[in-house]
Amino acid sequence: MPRPLLTVEDFRSLAKRRLPRVAFDFVDGGAQTERTMRQNVAAFDDVVLRPKMATQVGTPDLTTKVLGFELSMPVMLGPCGMARVVNPLGDLAAVRAAGTARTLFTLTTMSGHSIEEIADAATGPIWYQVYNVGGRDRIESAIERAAKAGFGALVVTIDTQVSAGRLRDARNGVVPLLGPNKLKALPYVPQLLKNPLWMLRRVADGTIPRLPNVIRQDGTPEYLFKHVRPNSVTWEDLVWIRNGWDGSILVKGVLTSDDAKRAVDAGVEGMIVSNHGGRQLDGVDATLRALPEVVAAVDGRCEVLLDGGIRRGNDVIKALCMGAKAVLIGRPWMYALAGAGQLGIERLLQNFRQELICDLQLMGCASVTDLGASSVRVPATWTVGTD
Repeated sequence: MPRPLLTVEDFRSLAKRRLPRVAFDFVDGGAQTERTMRQNVAAFDDVVLRPKMATQVGTPDLTTKVLGFELSMPVMLGPCGMARVVNPLGDLAAVRAAGTARTLFTLTTMSGHSIEEIADAATGPIWYQVYNVGGRDRIESAIERAAKAGFGALVVTIDTQVSAGRLRDARNGVVPLLGPNKLKALPYVPQLLKNPLWMLRRVADGTIPRLPNVIRQDGTPEYLFKHVRPNSVTWEDLVWIRNGWDGSILVKGVLTSDDAKRAVDAGVEGMIVSNHGGRQLDGVDATLRALPEVVAAVDGRCEVLLDGGIRRGNDVIKALCMGAKAVLIGRPWMYALAGAGQLGIERLLQNFRQELICDLQLMGCASVTDLGASSVRVPATWTVGTD
């Protein structure tokens, strides 16, 4: 009898069985020692919930509005690169699942599906994540396409000055296997033979992943790992993007009060407290621990979201209590995609919904808007810092 898919760990276990090591570790791994990645998850254990007992609230209202977008719950799908390598349906499966769940999907520049394909498949709100890939001309082209296709906001990532040392990827041969030089890939091929179905799908979908949102001068999509590496958007770039985009802008990668204030001064409507899932600079704060400092620095001048380490509805509640308007999940939906495709992501989101309903009832809260600072006890050492 198959194991029921009740938790993120259930989806992770299924993904591990169905993916070759190189693909699973790309999703599952982090930078260097992976300390930050682990602490993102562990930080939620340090925050204690404080419920209101002897209450009966019925079915809680999970409805949330983020930057004017109406969502059925405060859980959104964050941007994840190379989803099409995990499953050929990739971001198409994710945006369709988000629409079914009546929540929001964020498309990354590093997607294997185009801006237009995602817009055509979307039945709910969509955002576009901006990387600095190929310079301002290519950024400008992608932003124009996103505006024309109906994307509601830009998510500008600021924490990718260089690609971090991801040791699992180096050991497994991610670049040789997915890059253009197949002779260099030969030593790493045996691991793929353990997952023939994945390999057949990969070959049928193209052995070198394409980036249809990064268009070369000849009008063709760039190939991943051939000439392209994402770089960080600077504060000067952010001002330039702000001047060329009429909709909302969020900055992703904020961890300190100083950067939070600079982002607000640059005119953003929102920010995402994020350390790239522990995939960039190892040793930085867990995002939940950084959240109070950022919320205090923003002081209500823009909306604050959080990603990193969210594994349960209980985690979502803690983030909301500490000032986040909503959360984004990344690895969880990639695990679900790898293990069970679009239906897997739909089931994952339904699990989050059911956990949120149950835990809010136990908290004595009739709505997510009832949650606040008095609903949690945060460690005294998590003081609001200054730079």
